Amino acid sequence: MTYFQWFDLLGIAVFAISGTLAAWRNHMDGFGVIVLASVTAIGGGTLRDLILDVPVIWMNNNSYFYTIFIAAAATILLVRNRLTIPNNTLQILDAIGLAFFVIMGTQKALDHGTSTLVAIMLGTMSGVCGGMIRDVLCREIPMVFRGELYAVTCIVGGLIYTSLLALGLAQLYAMLAGISGLLLLRLAAIKWHITIPVFGKHHHELNEP
Repeated sequence: MTYFQWFDLLGIAVFAISGTLAAWRNHMDGFGVIVLASVTAIGGGTLRDLILDVPVIWMNNNSYFYTIFIAAAATILLVRNRLTIPNNTLQILDAIGLAFFVIMGTQKALDHGTSTLVAIMLGTMSGVCGGMIRDVLCREIPMVFRGELYAVTCIVGGLIYTSLLALGLAQLYAMLAGISGLLLLRLAAIKWHITIPVFGKHHHELNEP
């Protein structure tokens, strides 16, 4: 396997774990766990491939499903033997999966001849859409809409990666830099609640007669 494939499978595993934890927090049955783990792990990549009009990556590669099942099973065993899971565990795992998927998605878009801007957009979509589906199925507001830096971190990570490629840095090092930059920014946003302006109740109150 190439490092590109290993990064992809690592992102799949981490997102599958976050989906499994979300299912556990919402008291879903075994079928719900598999569904949530799967849509979190492959939802964004599926949408990206459909837009690119290329074969969906998991259609001819069973390793994606093996990775999802193993990650989900290991997570279930862990939570069954541990009474509590830290509140921010899901967010941290989501951030790790986000970092890998955005950069992998950006590179795949570049491989298929898109512009840099479109590649970053599709990379962002690869990272956020699986989590969005997960949160919607759990009847929660998706993380991308909650105010903390989320999609912005994806764009920054994509910009770091594509800029370093344009400067001639080796692909592996550019990937590691993009992944690291995105992850650190997202973790900082989680820790220090770095936000962008959101619409709230006080905005409505200002407009009331």
